[in-house]
Amino acid sequence: MKSFAIACSLAAIGLSLSAVPSAAQQRSGWVYQIDGLAAYQGNTDLSGGGEFSASRAFLRATALNNLGGGTSVGLSASVGRFDYDFSQADNQPWRDIRDIRVSVPVRFRVGNKASVFVSPQVRWDYQSGAKASDGRTYGVFAGIAWQVSESLTIGPAFGAFSQLEDDSTDFFPALLVDWDINDRWNLNTGSGVGATQGPGLTLNYALSDTMTLGLSARSERIRFRLDGDGLAPNGVGEDKSIPVVVSFGYNPNPGVSLNVFAGAEFDGRLTLDDANGAELSRQSYETAPLIGVAFRARF
Repeated sequence: MKSFAIACSLAAIGLSLSAVPSAAQQRSGWVYQIDGLAAYQGNTDLSGGGEFSASRAFLRATALNNLGGGTSVGLSASVGRFDYDFSQADNQPWRDIRDIRVSVPVRFRVGNKASVFVSPQVRWDYQSGAKASDGRTYGVFAGIAWQVSESLTIGPAFGAFSQLEDDSTDFFPALLVDWDINDRWNLNTGSGVGATQGPGLTLNYALSDTMTLGLSARSERIRFRLDGDGLAPNGVGEDKSIPVVVSFGYNPNPGVSLNVFAGAEFDGRLTLDDANGAELSRQSYETAPLIGVAFRARF
């Protein structure tokens, strides 16, 4: 999950390669899923002085209609909140950030071995007190994956999203992969909630039929509209980092999973732009400890 930045996720988070895992997509008709996470980033020093911590929470609901033949279409909506706590009043660029997303994930088969995934999305990222419409961006995450063997599915993907106060498009590549290395090891892009720059990668080890250990990493970057007060009235804030976490997963049945994770955010950076898009400040932050929990319920 920093964008919830956290990618938190890690352990289980993600823009989402797929709104509902492939196992669920094998069941025809409607499939419903609720997933979410809560995470805490501990205090870390800022290069501009002082320190900060952050807490984050996300909740997502998805409805997916499996039409058969490898085709599905759905609707996914999520809400998130990031609370930042800065120690110095003169270095407090923002506090309460809201994140709302709506996407329409579509998957269809091409031939016998390939599947295409397309997910158009609209986002609203803004500080409490700012207009949600001023923080709106939109884009798409898409990819194609081939079933190379019974144990390996892999293919390229990309994300392309509009930017606040910028006519350019944020384009980033990604990899779709689901590889059963052996009976216990699996490498995958996973699925989840809250990520901003694609699914990331997770290496899982099955301790038993219901428990797993995982190592996850991804790149996170979130930009959001600021309110009319503070250091940059009506400006844009950005939080960027690389979260890496170790997770423990418990899956008592195919419809329920719970993950707890701990790790750190590396190469963190906070950027502050004014209302015209000119950069006012850029400060790095030290490696920050990260802990959290994620869940998923499918029915």
